[in-house]
Amino acid sequence: MDELSATLQIPIECENNVNLAALAEQRLGAAREHQDFVLLWNQEELGAAVVIGNQLHRGRTGRAGEIRFLPVPSAPLVRQGISAEGAGFQKPAVPQMLAELAKELGIEDFDDVPFAEAATKAIERATTVGDGLYPQLLETFATGLANVLATMKAILDPDLLVLSGTVLRAGGEQLRRLIESKLTELIPTHSRLVLGDVQQDPVLRGAVEYALTATRDEVFDTSL
Repeated sequence: MDELSATLQIPIECENNVNLAALAEQRLGAAREHQDFVLLWNQEELGAAVVIGNQLHRGRTGRAGEIRFLPVPSAPLVRQGISAEGAGFQKPAVPQMLAELAKELGIEDFDDVPFAEAATKAIERATTVGDGLYPQLLETFATGLANVLATMKAILDPDLLVLSGTVLRAGGEQLRRLIESKLTELIPTHSRLVLGDVQQDPVLRGAVEYALTATRDEVFDTSL
């Protein structure tokens, strides 16, 4: 048994969680018929995945879609932060704006509650309460997201823009329409903006699809 264990090799691969969510939408959800699309993800973090020619675009270092490095209009530039390679990076401007406004409303203490949980509750309330500062919360959040999407649209011009992650799903169709309206004001766009169809564990379901593809490629490899 020990000899068998010693000779058994189990391949291990790593993939970005947002890329896996995009893979789930590509195989099972809203992006099934699209060769080029961008998935905007907001859950524990704000991120994006880029698919070009039906293939995930990871970039030279695997960081394509890391929009926390993207300067956002109206947000102050941050130069104190230093990445492992020595490059300055931006704070995630959209989550920061959301957290600050939600604190003003007394919705949740973002310092003591996981961001995804607090932000999801804040956006859910903002879509159902039509008075006070709640409309401002949703408006500011949508504006920040539209700014990010406009930049990606201008560079990539994808067929489709997909919104995914618990925070964006909490805003539902109301948030999607608001982002779409602001995006149209910023840049002439023919890209459809849709909510992701894969709502239950998109990262896990993308990982399963990724593993199945790798297994099929290994089993049916005819290149040898």
